[in-house]
Amino acid sequence: MGFGQHQSFYLRIYWLRKAIQQINKNNRFFYEKNASELIGLGPNMVKSLKHWIEAADICEVGKRESDSKAIHNITPFGIIFNGYDPYIELNDTASIIHYHIVDEKEPCTTWYWLFNEYDKISFSKEEALNDFMAWINKNYDTKNSEDTLERDLDCLIKQYYSRNISNDPEEVIQSPLTPLNLLEEREGKIFKKSPKYDEVGLTALMYVLLKNGQKEVSIEEIERSRKLWGKVFNLQRSEIVRAIENLVSTTRFPIEFDRTNRLDLVRVKLLDPIEFLKEEYIRQERVLR
Repeated sequence: MGFGQHQSFYLRIYWLRKAIQQINKNNRFFYEKNASELIGLGPNMVKSLKHWIEAADICEVGKRESDSKAIHNITPFGIIFNGYDPYIELNDTASIIHYHIVDEKEPCTTWYWLFNEYDKISFSKEEALNDFMAWINKNYDTKNSEDTLERDLDCLIKQYYSRNISNDPEEVIQSPLTPLNLLEEREGKIFKKSPKYDEVGLTALMYVLLKNGQKEVSIEEIERSRKLWGKVFNLQRSEIVRAIENLVSTTRFPIEFDRTNRLDLVRVKLLDPIEFLKEEYIRQERVLR
């Protein structure tokens, strides 16, 4: 179970790039006493950034061979991210980062719960907090501070929906996940918003199917199963079908759609997700030139 590791700071657009730059110089950067000074962020922000680079699968913790001290290694996705879209200009990149944050119960349990377990489309913060605590008490033998869980929910909402108008340069930088438009707050309630498939990105959607690891998956499963499109991206069934049809019509995607006898079955040629991503980002780079 992972709670409160973000130090109440949601992810900012330039943080991931900043972290990679420092780790490339010193893979023990986040364990250095002067890390805050070197990167130009407050001490708690540095702790938050360490959390987010791991949650977003940009970096992973390892051990230095010489003395077994903890270090950070840039992941295969982190290498692609840094090489092709470090400023998170593509929807696909933001969507993949979001997927990595919510696809496991740790280190972002609150994020996992809201996007995989929580079926309500609209809710107040208080309602969500009560439902979240009930879910934890039902599934885990652990005690958690209500204040910590409340801070988690507040941070999550700001990460996807921000009306921040502060003059502080660090505060006005929005989360890279805000443009996904997955959540909205109005009149004291939070609403899960349903995007169009192209707002998520076909590359990101195909990547999620490859990470799912099933050669065959039904539209029903894609809509309702944890860690798939309907849950992770709030995609409605009609958008899921449109996305599959567009993936099939684009020959480079390893996917087939069988609608005979109302099966609505998607067949996936399982490729290495990272190799697939690398080819897609190389192609995108050529298109942008």
